[in-house]
Amino acid sequence: MDTARLQQALDTITTRMQASDDWGQVASYIPELARIPPRQFGIAVATAGGEMLTAGAADTPFSAQSVTKVFALAIALGRAGDQLWARVGREPSGSAFNSIVQLEYEQGIPRNPFINAGAIVVTDEILSGRPPKEALAEILGFVRAAAGDDSIYINDKVALSENAHGHRNYALANFLRACGNLRHAPELTLGTYFHQCAIELSARQLARAGRFLIGAPGMPNLVARPRIRRLNALMLTCGHYDGSGEFAFRTGLPAKSGVGGGILAIVPGRASVAVWSPGLNAYGNSKLGTEAMELLARAMDWSVF
Repeated sequence: MDTARLQQALDTITTRMQASDDWGQVASYIPELARIPPRQFGIAVATAGGEMLTAGAADTPFSAQSVTKVFALAIALGRAGDQLWARVGREPSGSAFNSIVQLEYEQGIPRNPFINAGAIVVTDEILSGRPPKEALAEILGFVRAAAGDDSIYINDKVALSENAHGHRNYALANFLRACGNLRHAPELTLGTYFHQCAIELSARQLARAGRFLIGAPGMPNLVARPRIRRLNALMLTCGHYDGSGEFAFRTGLPAKSGVGGGILAIVPGRASVAVWSPGLNAYGNSKLGTEAMELLARAMDWSVF
């Protein structure tokens, strides 16, 4: 890989993003996230060759939020295998990430594991047969192992803030329970889920954590190769909620977003990319992060197509 060309692209994109007049809106429905200044941008690339290239605020910690759903899904599939797909689908949602209407229409089977209802089911699966502390330890341990960094942590203030204002997620969990698709009490599953989403890390750390999805020699060997392919496929089709088609059209890359402003994107066989800017677009995805990924994919001629 031409790292000089890549670094130049990162620097150029960062300069362009920092000059933006519209940084989007932070996730105001979670008070701890509403306090984050929106005018921040960082990007990091971990290559299959072992290089790490960064620009901007790549070392500023942020709340991973729904980006953690990728790691949780990898764990759940490792525990339950394909039996998990009896509880959650694999199709794009076409609806908002926290839609209650869609869940009711589909009788308690979430459309995919990356919308909130699906991620709650995935967390519920990880909880099977053990207390929340053990499940959380496995999730956090997986992220740390993927990144090779034990300093990654859970921000308890963010988790408590989400729990205190997570009324819609409680509604989803209770509906799942009513349909027989939640095995634990909603407060147990959601307590675990909120703490999972409150994992905090930087763009540099997230890019390193995503290396296990590159599918190249020398990368962390945390899941089997066929599962890497399936995780990337779900990220491409479902990773940006009802904006997944738009993101795929613009970048041609599998990626997962979070309302903390982070995006993890994978260039199969070549690189793991993390970008962070806390202001969101109408879909709940990072506004400048999305724009930056489009520019980077174009500059480096990266695409799965």
